Amino acid sequence: MNTNSLQTTSDAADEPSSTIDLPIGSHLVSTRCGYEHHGIYVGNGRVVHYAGFAGSAHRGPVEEVELDRFAAGHPLTIRATLGARYLGEEAVRRARSRLGENRYRLLTNNCEHFCAWVLLGESRSEQVHCSLRHPRTGMHVLMCLVKAFVEAGAKNRQFAAQVA
Repeated sequence: MNTNSLQTTSDAADEPSSTIDLPIGSHLVSTRCGYEHHGIYVGNGRVVHYAGFAGSAHRGPVEEVELDRFAAGHPLTIRATLGARYLGEEAVRRARSRLGENRYRLLTNNCEHFCAWVLLGESRSEQVHCSLRHPRTGMHVLMCLVKAFVEAGAKNRQFAAQVA
């Protein structure tokens, strides 16, 4: 993945701005069908994220992965976190302090909650708040997640059949 193609966005405007190099401690967002997946860039082409349901129908722990695996072929942006208390190496240290944690909960402890905790010191998810405030949006996100689960399950079954 060419990190120079990443776009920056602001929490306030959420509109793409200038192309920049990828600084450590950056809040990365991978846009998926109907939702966003979040992680913290820790340098050397690696991202710490709450795997959750991003890669399979089974929830996964906080893990450190290659940037390409995090993006999974989807577009990436850098989200500027206004008022961030922890930046750069300190954000990386905080992200890595939770490696292996396996308490993912879609509504209360997801990948966006994780990134907010790393950068702000508080756990929150705008996606969850938006989905709860706007039921139509919430239903769209839910349908996209169900579709992703079904596709991931089919992919896992095909892989298992090939290995056997």
